Amino acid sequence: MAEPTPLAQRLARVIRQDVQSTHGYAIQPSAGLVKLDAMENPFRLPEPLQRALGARLGRVAINRYPGQCAADVAAALARFVELPAGCKLMLGNGSDELIDLLSVACNVPGASILAPEPGFVLYRLSAKLRGLRFVGVPLTSEFELDAAAMLAAIERERPALTYIAYPNNPTANLWDDAVIDAIVAAVGAQHGLVVFDEAYQPFSSRSWLPRMPAHDHVLVMRTLSKFGLAGVRLGYLCGKAALIDEVDKVRAPYNVSVLNAEATLFALEHADEYARQAAMIRDERQRLQATLRSLPGVRAFPSEANMILLRVSDAARTFEGMKARGVLVKNVSALHPLLAQCLRITVGTPQENALMIDALKASL
Repeated sequence: MAEPTPLAQRLARVIRQDVQSTHGYAIQPSAGLVKLDAMENPFRLPEPLQRALGARLGRVAINRYPGQCAADVAAALARFVELPAGCKLMLGNGSDELIDLLSVACNVPGASILAPEPGFVLYRLSAKLRGLRFVGVPLTSEFELDAAAMLAAIERERPALTYIAYPNNPTANLWDDAVIDAIVAAVGAQHGLVVFDEAYQPFSSRSWLPRMPAHDHVLVMRTLSKFGLAGVRLGYLCGKAALIDEVDKVRAPYNVSVLNAEATLFALEHADEYARQAAMIRDERQRLQATLRSLPGVRAFPSEANMILLRVSDAARTFEGMKARGVLVKNVSALHPLLAQCLRITVGTPQENALMIDALKASL
């Protein structure tokens, strides 16, 4: 057997073993394909707004560190979401950074993070990389919360953080409010925090934000990625002011760029355009659901997001067939046993959705 190279020896000494054994987050190449794999808003701004945004960004003082602009974004978002009195929000470079900041802030000795699974993979990954124990509680076979299992895990593990994705990724569904109420109460009794991850709020019929002020241990996290700014990377975390102030201490001082901040302010000033796009996506989702339910051998699960989870007889073959026909979706079968033979499909434009349906039919 060949001797390890000097670099391999160096990596073995200085890079954590759990990092070496972890796979990086994979992003599928999408050039030349109809891209329906990442829950992005498929609509671009109308050309007049594109020109106006370009001119505005050209005037930004990129020679200066972000300062007041981030405060302006926080204030504009607080007005936009009608942030309740006594609450505050902080900004992140997407909700991914906020998840990591929560792991850092809550990493007291013996701390754990709990979440239903299958769920957003970064809850587990962030816990692992920050040295916290992660506890995944399986959903039911119909992707509902298992109330008894969740409550038992909360009592047993006393998690510092419990994530409730609302709607969930990749299953796209909301959950029973009575079960969630019981979870919120149970976590509160154990002196932990509940984080409602509302990444898909523009497409959902319910939000926990109006109920947040009644619970000093509840945080609501959102991103503007699904709003239509996936390339801007802007997320925000809402909660009681005293709680947000503590979490904000671990945030780097200039985590949001001046260009990201200015693009966000522009988007909020033209929120009616993004609301129009979200309405089109919701309409397309309803139309797609009806079409998918009519296809033999396909089960389309309920969705309150801009994606639809499908179960087919052979997910790998269907995925490759669709890709060969120019349509890229996400094969999530390997993410969790409950997702066996499942594909996740982003709701696209009417034209993209028509191509997707044709590719799906031909690939089943």
